[in-house]
Amino acid sequence: MTFFESIKTCFSKYASFDGRASRSELWWWVLFVFLVSAAASMLGNLVSGLFSLAVLLPNIAVAARRLHDTDRSGWLQLVVLIPLIGWVLMIYWCVQAGKEPNRFGPPASTTAPAG
Repeated sequence: MTFFESIKTCFSKYASFDGRASRSELWWWVLFVFLVSAAASMLGNLVSGLFSLAVLLPNIAVAARRLHDTDRSGWLQLVVLIPLIGWVLMIYWCVQAGKEPNRFGPPASTTAPAG
C-alpha cells in the first residue's frame, strides 16, 4: 500500500473497526498524521487541536484493524494507558506480521477492494 492509498483508506474507513489493516497502511497513516500535525502546530494551537480531533477516530480505528491483523482484539489499545511499557508493547504488536486468515477475516494485503 502506498502513502496516498493509506490516507485514502483510513479516511474512507473513518470509524470502521471491522476487518484488518496491513502494516504499511498503519505506518503510512502514522507518518501522514505526524507530518500534518507538525505543520498544523506551526500554524497555531487551534489548527493543531482541530486536526488532532479530526483524526482521533481514524487513529483508533486503524490501530484496531492493525491489531485484528495480528489476531488480537482492538480493545488491547488500552494497554497504552500503562506508562512506557504500554507504548512499547503496542508498537511491538503493530510491527508484527499479520497472521493467516483468522477470526477477523482474510489477510489485509489480499482483500479485494469493495465495489
